[in-house]
Amino acid sequence: MEIRLKRGAFTAFFRHFRVKEKRYGGIELAGITALRQLLSNEKARILHVIQEKKPSSIYELTKLLKRDFKSVREDIELLRHFGFVRLVAEKKGKRRRLKPVLNLDSLQLTITI
Repeated sequence: MEIRLKRGAFTAFFRHFRVKEKRYGGIELAGITALRQLLSNEKARILHVIQEKKPSSIYELTKLLKRDFKSVREDIELLRHFGFVRLVAEKKGKRRRLKPVLNLDSLQLTITI
């Protein structure tokens, strides 16, 4: 899997769309809005860092991203829900940690307007 990240790549694309927002369980549901939430610049950064740095835990991932744990954990859960990432449980001593691992070889997005 190769993810190339250019600052603001998703933001520039989605800026042109306006959709009414609906919320369900903290996830926006409304076509482009749902896609925009799933493919945010921060989530693209997460995928890129997982691919390049292969962090051993979500905590290590938060340090690499320089973001707070709660936000990264929520983003990882959404990416996991949609099949982009899986969490592998590992034990180190008495502690259990969840290692984020990419769950896809490639991602192709086709948008027809």
